[in-house]
Amino acid sequence: MIKIGLDMMGGDYAPLEAVKGAAVFLQENNEHVQLVLIGNEEKIKPIIENINLPSNLFSIVHAAEVIEMHEHPTKALKEKPQSSIAIGFQLLANNGIDAFISAGNTGAMMVGALFSIKKIEGVLRPTIGAYMPRENGTLGLLVDVGLNADCKPENLNQFATLGALFAEHVLKINNPKVGLVNLGEEEGKGNILTQASYTLLKENGNINFVGNIEGRDILVHKADVMVCDGFTGNVVLKMAESIYDITKRRNIEDEHFDRFNFEQYGGVPVLGVTKPVIIGHGISGSIAFKNMINIACQMIKTDLSGKIKECFSV
Repeated sequence: MIKIGLDMMGGDYAPLEAVKGAAVFLQENNEHVQLVLIGNEEKIKPIIENINLPSNLFSIVHAAEVIEMHEHPTKALKEKPQSSIAIGFQLLANNGIDAFISAGNTGAMMVGALFSIKKIEGVLRPTIGAYMPRENGTLGLLVDVGLNADCKPENLNQFATLGALFAEHVLKINNPKVGLVNLGEEEGKGNILTQASYTLLKENGNINFVGNIEGRDILVHKADVMVCDGFTGNVVLKMAESIYDITKRRNIEDEHFDRFNFEQYGGVPVLGVTKPVIIGHGISGSIAFKNMINIACQMIKTDLSGKIKECFSV
């Protein structure tokens, strides 16, 4: 039985949308998944009773405190040990759950991941990736998208390996193509970081490196995994998120642009830590929560963490 921990108090619409997302997931999945709902029991129970979750497929772990979005991550985790995020990581570290999901304080989620369940040995820095909808209907993975604003070439080289493993085993892309986001296609282009990273990526035997890609290549099928520092990646991600908002405001109906609705994909995985952790957007609704649970299940079923450990132990 897979146990997925869900922070019920994280996000702007908690706990209602988290409960609704859990309900949709359980309606659509007959697999052996047990949801562990972590949050204020008094606030969660009335919503569960109205939505009528199947009692045999979930349990509640009471959390008396909440880490708010504006709070300092390290300080909040230390001063609020009974918060839903702190308890979630306690359960994850002690094997009470197999994965942990939250749309709450992103910084607290990262601090919790690094100090509760640790990095995989050999990984210099964990990373987070985001999905890029491509014109041909497939998904690409952009990595890093904000966790590591300042990077060294060795970091980008590892991000490429982590992203390729995720693309292969979770997105089911055979021999995923890896591209380095740069300001020109030719080798030797870019700044000191991208020039040095290119050399390492070219020599990385764990990936299928196809060279530099430009910004115009991100939304077409030039590469499956697109590697950059977190500063660049976050700018690209936020611009991509704005596309859906613009099309809705302008009443533009288009199948491709509809795929820029982040809720279709849930949250972003933290790659490089020992157990599955998924971070959702603060404005996540029920569909996003459902899809975050789906991603966590895929990461567990494919033993992605184990495959990363194996790759980095060589």
